[in-house]
Amino acid sequence: MPSDNRRIQGPEVSSPYCLFQSGNKNVDVHSGRSEVLSSRKDSRKFMEHRKIYLKTGVVSQAKGSAYVEFDNTKVICSVFDPREIPNRIEYSQHGELFCVFKFAPFSCLTRRAHQQDAQEKELSLCLKRALEPAVCRHEFPNFQVDIYVMVLENDGGSLAAAITCAGLALADAHVPMYDLVTAASLGVTGDKLLMDPVEEEESLCQNPNKENQNHGLITVALMGAHTQVTQMWQTGSMTAACVSDALTHLVQICEETYPIAQRCLVKSVVDTISKKAQ
Repeated sequence: MPSDNRRIQGPEVSSPYCLFQSGNKNVDVHSGRSEVLSSRKDSRKFMEHRKIYLKTGVVSQAKGSAYVEFDNTKVICSVFDPREIPNRIEYSQHGELFCVFKFAPFSCLTRRAHQQDAQEKELSLCLKRALEPAVCRHEFPNFQVDIYVMVLENDGGSLAAAITCAGLALADAHVPMYDLVTAASLGVTGDKLLMDPVEEEESLCQNPNKENQNHGLITVALMGAHTQVTQMWQTGSMTAACVSDALTHLVQICEETYPIAQRCLVKSVVDTISKKAQ
């Protein structure tokens, strides 16, 4: 793909800033896995989710927007008014969601390109599939709603944060929905399950373990009020029993996140009413 010469490109060869931190040591995969299996660096329990921060109405130019933090993972989403589906010849009885998932160039240790790569296109498709069951698409036939998600900082669980953020932004944009969508991710390495893994833990979970075939990541999106899974995205190799156990824990975490998203929307509505009353 040709590069965009109108933008300022980063250096071709660069080193991550974390390499120059004091006390930095190069740790191989096997020693890193043993450290993770003993205790997590952020002092969390293995099945404990990171602290969550939610806020709506952060982008004034968009119809609806939201901002989500999973500790050091920061995601912002913008939703715009429905518009007619471009280049559509036949009439569609159901509306569509146009989802764009993008990493900011500075969000990862390795500089990301301005154009979407294969990973971002795959995550955009996962985001669309996770949100479609929760949206009343028959309410806007032959129209599409544009959803743009930007990862400002990636420290693991970016897809789960993006789904939760997009669900809040859709509700903030007054798009008709059956329910809110929340998501959570889980890493598997051997017999150990790591809820909401950070980026370093994700890289360890994606490397096969010689002692056990279970390894990989699972992300689940859930409609809390209906207790219906809208999307499951899994990478790696796992047994059926391991996947079943992981799904049970992920659904529980999504149900715990659901009331937090509800309180965020209620606060947004109260603030809007109070501003209009003044």
